[in-house]
Amino acid sequence: MKYQAIVSDLDGTLLNGEHRFSDKTKKVIKEVKDRVKKIFIATGRHHLDALELKKQLGLDSYLISSNGAIIHNENNEIVYERDMEEDVVKKILEKKCSKDISRHIYTDNNWYIEEELEEFKSFHQESGFSYTVEDFDKVDYSKVIKIFFISKNFKELEALEKEIENEFGDRISLTLSGEECLEIMAHSVCKGEAIKSVMERLEIPLESVIAFGDGLNDYEMLKEVGKGLIMENASVRLKDRLPNNEIIGKNTEDGVAEYLERKFLEIE
Repeated sequence: MKYQAIVSDLDGTLLNGEHRFSDKTKKVIKEVKDRVKKIFIATGRHHLDALELKKQLGLDSYLISSNGAIIHNENNEIVYERDMEEDVVKKILEKKCSKDISRHIYTDNNWYIEEELEEFKSFHQESGFSYTVEDFDKVDYSKVIKIFFISKNFKELEALEKEIENEFGDRISLTLSGEECLEIMAHSVCKGEAIKSVMERLEIPLESVIAFGDGLNDYEMLKEVGKGLIMENASVRLKDRLPNNEIIGKNTEDGVAEYLERKFLEIE
């Protein structure tokens, strides 16, 4: 199979344990790109965050962000955007959460949280994108791209996931992207659908696409493409749902770069 496109998640996949691109990753991505392989980012991150990371890699391709709620073209222009329904946002944010859960909102131009949380800044120091502390009652709910809840209490997040799914199931997409993060978007929003849309625009068959991921928000993407590769550090739930997919190295050991180097750069 001659692969025409490469798609990668960021956190836990292309970014290392410090949420940065290693020198090796940057080098391999450039070399693979120079061999006329299209490389795309598909991430749960906000587009203002992801656009900066895309620039660091020197990519001139489409960008999928907020798990597929926003798609930018090669010129960094929005070609697709799907916001959540305003009344759904309001009702979800009215739900009682314990103090162990931090609530987050992505709008078209901002990332809002309710109190200063220094721990989240390290995830985004590479791009310079950061949160704004704001009273959620003052946020414009008509511009919400994604809501997410973060907690180290997995059982509590799992219970919240079931509650929200039971109440809004046909009006939202939701995923426990990791053991500590529950993400909620508009109905039918996911990386898999976004990948299909982008590849259709570019007339690239899905079977000629390789994708890399580590979380349940990557599930549809890894299932849809010709070769979906799972990181060794991926969530157990992702591995269980895709038992026949190949597992590669850890993100902390340049797993994606190592695979791409073997697949596309080694002299035969």
